Amino acid sequence: MSTTTRRFAALAGITSAAVAIGVAEVVAVLTGPRSAPLVAVGAVVVDTVPEPLKQFAIDVFGRHDKLALLIGTAVLLAGFAALLGVLAVRRLAIGLAGVAAFGALGVAAALTRPGADLVDALPSLVGGGFGALVLWAFIAGPLELNPWPWSPPGDQLPPPGPAAARSADPVAAAPATRERTVAADAPLERTDPESRRRFLTGTGALLGAAAVAGFGGRWLAGRRGVSAAREAVVLPAPASPAPAVPAGADLSLTQLAPYVSSNFGFYRIDTALVVPQVDPETWQLRIHGRVRNPITLSFADLLARPLVERYVTLACVSNEVGGDLIGNARWLGVPIRELLDEVEPEEGADQVVGRSVDGWTCGTPTALLRDGRDALLAVGMNGEPLPVEHGFPVRMVVPGLYGYVSACKWVTELELTSFSDFDAYWVPRGWSPEGPIKTQSRIDTPRPRNRLTAGPVTVAGVAWAQHRGIRRVEVRVDDGPWQEAELAPAVSVDTWVQWSWRWAATPGEHRLQVRATDATGRTQTDRRQDVVPDGATGWHTVRVTVRPAA
Repeated sequence: MSTTTRRFAALAGITSAAVAIGVAEVVAVLTGPRSAPLVAVGAVVVDTVPEPLKQFAIDVFGRHDKLALLIGTAVLLAGFAALLGVLAVRRLAIGLAGVAAFGALGVAAALTRPGADLVDALPSLVGGGFGALVLWAFIAGPLELNPWPWSPPGDQLPPPGPAAARSADPVAAAPATRERTVAADAPLERTDPESRRRFLTGTGALLGAAAVAGFGGRWLAGRRGVSAAREAVVLPAPASPAPAVPAGADLSLTQLAPYVSSNFGFYRIDTALVVPQVDPETWQLRIHGRVRNPITLSFADLLARPLVERYVTLACVSNEVGGDLIGNARWLGVPIRELLDEVEPEEGADQVVGRSVDGWTCGTPTALLRDGRDALLAVGMNGEPLPVEHGFPVRMVVPGLYGYVSACKWVTELELTSFSDFDAYWVPRGWSPEGPIKTQSRIDTPRPRNRLTAGPVTVAGVAWAQHRGIRRVEVRVDDGPWQEAELAPAVSVDTWVQWSWRWAATPGEHRLQVRATDATGRTQTDRRQDVVPDGATGWHTVRVTVRPAA
């Protein structure tokens, strides 16, 4: 088979796969975006990929890790489809079997997702059927889209050419057929330019249609989302409003993170490849398990209760030293403590398992949800209903705990159990069952490798030790003595705090380091530790260059 023929065959395979994906996306408008093959297979990858590889993706791509996964999955699919196209030219059955295998993989992935039913198999089945049809049309169909001049040996496909020639007397045609079979051992060459143009026109039209179908299907799925329902939600005034942000809490310095993070800029880390669309009209929360009085609440039931509003800083356990997977917001919700008091947990029920609509779970110590901290079933964020990507209509917010053990988005269940009886999502993957947030600090300005001018320079950043608070922040230059920074005021011990320090910078290369001490008197360690199993440790270090003053 010549190089040119391989390229045509690979393009035919890729086109078939594109049609399959495009059609599947359209069908997924009816069955739900989680049932689309790329999303379903990607979700299985998220759940099964080795933890070091998953953490590598977060480190490299950050908030775009899910998009990178979907693109990577599409690229691998394109490579697989190209190979199938080449194999199909030699033997069509192999290509069709490959398409069937891909469809079966999509079906299996969709049906094994939490909450799936039989209709979730439809996108992969219908898409796979269309993909197989297109591949057949390119290789053996009556439309003469194939640019190769004869049938591959072993498949007995109708030879290309006018219909009259194909209907000729079989006896007379036999020598030509035998010659064609023998010739197939030689490199396959392209036919006339017209055949080539016909093939390229066909692939171009199908690829364009597949793109329109794929992006159109995804757009229609978004239109069927819950944005309109969210906009219709009117949040009641809190019975207990958040304390006012003290004057001077936000130093308003360039490059320094604002004291209150915007909804748009708030970090997002979760396992959902497509954002769950949960209708508040049908949403329910079950609180059950090892309790004396299980209850089920609707969204209206929650809004009818006295709501509490608090500023709370959330942090991801995947946040590296100096990282930005942390944010502070004003949350509105129902105290979880009150709900647990109502259901009356049984003796030994030391874990509350939060379960998301997509099946994700986190395990939170029951005692910490009842110790007086402002743990909330949040319905609002910074004065608005929760953004859909941050858990609308309801999520958990727990001060002092990393999100992987507490911040369940799109929550539909709270199950009382014990740590000895159940491991939440991240625990079997090597993370600690309990995740108290560690005392940490970060330099926001100057940034690494900044070129500064000798003289007064403001060094500033943030420090956090949620539910303990920050007592002191210190900065040092080039392993010199620690200098105490000035702390800005904060709303409470449950939020981060901004700090600043004036440095008389001298020319040369310098290394800045920061450390914080929490309200219990514990100073963060300088020992470098990776984020696994319970959060990173170490001092944030920034290297800068100072030029002589003009």
